[in-house]
Amino acid sequence: MPYRITIEPTSHTFTVEQGETILDAALRQGIILPYGCRNGACGTCMGELATGRVSYDSGLPPALSEADADAHKALFCQAHPASDLTIRVQEIDAARDIEIKTLPCRVQILEHLAHDVIRIYLKMPDSERLQFLAGQYIDVLIKGHEPRAFSIANAPHNDEFIELHIRYVEGGLFTDQVFHHMREKALLRIKGPLGTFYLREDTDRPAILIGGGTGFAPLKGILEHAFETGIDRPLHLFRGVRARRDLYLEELPSQWDAAHPNFSYTPVLSEPRPEDDWQGETGFVTDSVLSHYPDLTGYDIYMSGPPVMVKAGHKLFIQHGLDETRFFSDAFEYAAITESIKGLPRN
Repeated sequence: MPYRITIEPTSHTFTVEQGETILDAALRQGIILPYGCRNGACGTCMGELATGRVSYDSGLPPALSEADADAHKALFCQAHPASDLTIRVQEIDAARDIEIKTLPCRVQILEHLAHDVIRIYLKMPDSERLQFLAGQYIDVLIKGHEPRAFSIANAPHNDEFIELHIRYVEGGLFTDQVFHHMREKALLRIKGPLGTFYLREDTDRPAILIGGGTGFAPLKGILEHAFETGIDRPLHLFRGVRARRDLYLEELPSQWDAAHPNFSYTPVLSEPRPEDDWQGETGFVTDSVLSHYPDLTGYDIYMSGPPVMVKAGHKLFIQHGLDETRFFSDAFEYAAITESIKGLPRN
């Protein structure tokens, strides 16, 4: 028999059928809970169990520690109810009315942005446009394989194409195709938009945006949306990469910095090369953030990139005063076959 789930503080309710996860059941019934990877790797869907019990198919998911479980927290993308539940989680309203579609598309443009990053522009059918929130992602569907998830790098007002930034991964099935075999006019199938990583506009809190590698992609879309809509609260972008050659599209943040008084930009190199002649900040990007903002009380943080970076940043920033409910993340992870997918992704 189905279990009944009650959400605090909204008192919304929904039911979960046998074999369903809590997140899948909520989405099926039009209730949008926070999520990112949907495979237990990123922790975006974590919430609290006020009453009741849950189970997992294969032990605790990667992003849920024993300490989290002992504190009655759960990852709703993986958790199955073992009783009726009352859960505490922030519902997402802005994505509620956006239809998730499965569509064919055509590779319109392939453009090398860096030694290991390609930008793809996807063209939807003439009769379709993909409605999305800046920062969300799509799944690229591959017959016989798990979908590959990539963040949307453009803003909704500029939706003639869907822009993706794809990083090459040695041995990766899809990225090998993109870098070595794909040609313009190739046909793909996608599903989206997905995810709850997007700019919260119901606040005037200053926002710190942190991107590692191709984690720049969703932040680019978020920032372009913010500039287009006239959001004037302070926005500070930090980019963490290894060397200067990894700072693809570096001219964009510099242009934003010159054009928007409320925007600041700080690139950080962890392993600058001798030829970089780098005079900027070095080390971990999270340390750079704290050197600028030792007290994060009153800030929002948007973080996108490798799970180890996002997880470390989450813990560190809360220690420095960040309200946990104001931390929004999109964590990328490699699939078991070393392919870069969303989690997850992705890029």
